[in-house]
Amino acid sequence: QVQLVESGGGLVQAGGSLRLSCAASGRTFSSVIMGWFRQAPGKEREFVGAITWAGGNTYYADSVKGRFTISRDNAKNTVYLQMNSLKPEDTAVYYCASTGLRVGVNPRYYMDYDYWGQGTQVTVSS
Repeated sequence: QVQLVESGGGLVQAGGSLRLSCAASGRTFSSVIMGWFRQAPGKEREFVGAITWAGGNTYYADSVKGRFTISRDNAKNTVYLQMNSLKPEDTAVYYCASTGLRVGVNPRYYMDYDYWGQGTQVTVSS
């Protein structure tokens, strides 16, 4: 129903920046929440941030607050994750996700998301 494709990952030095994009296609709904999660090898999937599609309300993990910014372009069906002041511990595969048609969503809970992209690798060197 909904397809999500992440892009923009890469290799950067600590302190650098990257902007990730997540393009959505297929059947979408204006009420959805778009989230970013990340997972490093051997680690649990971790919430990064989220944004409500309609209102642009944002949520951030404490670990990225003040460094990462989520935005969206409704006309382009695209959500962005601007990552600044990157740290080696930010190294992970970053996934975007959509809650789809759902109510009572906890934007920080990965199980509340129905659609996922394939991920894009972000590597931050020391």
